[in-house]
Amino acid sequence: MQLNAELVKDLEKKARRLRKDIVEMTAEAGSGHPGGSLSAADIVAVLYFYQMRHKPENPEWPDRDKFVLSKGHAAPVLYAALAESGYFAVSELKSLRKLGSMLQGHPDRVKIPGVEISTGSLGQGLSASVGMALAAKLDKKDTRVYCLIGDGECEEGQIWEAAMSASHYNLDNLTAILDRNKLQIDGSTKEVMSIEPIADKWKAFGWHVTVIDGHDIRAIIKALNAKTPKGKPYIIIANTTKGKGVSFMEGVVDFHGKAPTREEASKALEELKCLD
Repeated sequence: MQLNAELVKDLEKKARRLRKDIVEMTAEAGSGHPGGSLSAADIVAVLYFYQMRHKPENPEWPDRDKFVLSKGHAAPVLYAALAESGYFAVSELKSLRKLGSMLQGHPDRVKIPGVEISTGSLGQGLSASVGMALAAKLDKKDTRVYCLIGDGECEEGQIWEAAMSASHYNLDNLTAILDRNKLQIDGSTKEVMSIEPIADKWKAFGWHVTVIDGHDIRAIIKALNAKTPKGKPYIIIANTTKGKGVSFMEGVVDFHGKAPTREEASKALEELKCLD
């Protein structure tokens, strides 16, 4: 696939915008999960500003593609994408985790336009995605379901029950994307509970698997549009860096669930600005 350089540059800019939003809103809230939100920004930017069929002016459009953030603690990246897409005002992002705000620590399907399902209990998002994909098949719709999962989340048994179900029902309209940043709240996935060989495990469960650099816009687009075997669900294992885009957050486990201070946020925003 030949990709237009201008398109790639625009999506890279969109991803930086999401990262700026993540930094700003978590700093304003004084809490949140910036690390895993920053690692997923390139993937989410490609999905919302290039790949998915969706209508911000009509969130319940029946023919929309669906995105499920299974690792619900990374809500800031989803909120940023929804706001920048036009589901609600960007200014609303500053209300993250504040009393009375619709933007709480995990996505709320009832309160937030564009959120397909409330997530937060790890492992459940992929199961919900299987249900959505199966429903689309039964309704004979050509819509696609995209589910972003975390690598720490792959330690949950429910992930593998869902993986088995997706294969059993031949859900080739389901794409899972694994944000493989190799860190979880208590440390590295290798030390806490190794999930390797992760690609082989998904293959054993009947999925078509590809592995990419999760910060390479071209690679993300090509993977999302690759021709895959009929009847097989598809997983993209995206190798990423926790805290990507902010030098002092990259690869630092503490920023899994610690917001930047005002001073740190200013430094981070300056770094991101220099990339524009």
